[in-house]
Amino acid sequence: MDSEAFFTLHKDLPREGPGEAADVAWAIRVAGTHGEARVCDVACGPGADTETLAEILPDAWIDAIDRQPGFVRATADRCARFGPRVKAWDGDMQELAGPYDLIWCAGAVYFLGVTEALQCWRPALTRTGCVAFSEPVLIGRDQPREVVEFWEEYPAITDEAGILARVTAAGYRCLGTRLVLGAPWAAYYGPQKERIETLRQGNVTDSLGEVLDAAEAEIAGWEAVPERIAYLLLVVAPE
Repeated sequence: MDSEAFFTLHKDLPREGPGEAADVAWAIRVAGTHGEARVCDVACGPGADTETLAEILPDAWIDAIDRQPGFVRATADRCARFGPRVKAWDGDMQELAGPYDLIWCAGAVYFLGVTEALQCWRPALTRTGCVAFSEPVLIGRDQPREVVEFWEEYPAITDEAGILARVTAAGYRCLGTRLVLGAPWAAYYGPQKERIETLRQGNVTDSLGEVLDAAEAEIAGWEAVPERIAYLLLVVAPE
């Protein structure tokens, strides 16, 4: 996919994945994160969750990392009002220094794998530190064709039991789970649909057209079965 065309679509969008502030607040409560905690937002995108973390944890020190410089700049601008306690930079999710009381990763663990990411991040946690992450999940017994097609590029997707097995294999225990379903997806796709409509009215190059077509197909796939497309948000801690 052409990176310039991709960022033509995604530049200045509020989110790069499904989620709401309520999801972040829930994870913080379950993890028990408080006070002058050290937090890392891994694959922060344009900083929607970084901002929420900083708002809910007013005394925390937050590192936000992403491999895309455009997202790093967007996060830094978005969180400038918090001063030096929020820092954003181009970083590798496999090289977290820590120590962190909470590692937050929304929708990006699949780049490494659940077990692999948790094992990689364990040395970066404090003694009582937790990881909160969201992972694509199958819900219900039989999967309709629309769900199978939506997730066809992620063959590793499993149900909740499968995700929990990967958590256990990494040497962690689960402190709580929460479905990211419905409204959090609308919060992600709604602004994207508006941007697509605006861009369609201008000069659409072949590469941009491919990006817009792919985004529209993804959104249509979710709209076909919004009650069956979900992430599972988990808060886990080392055993």
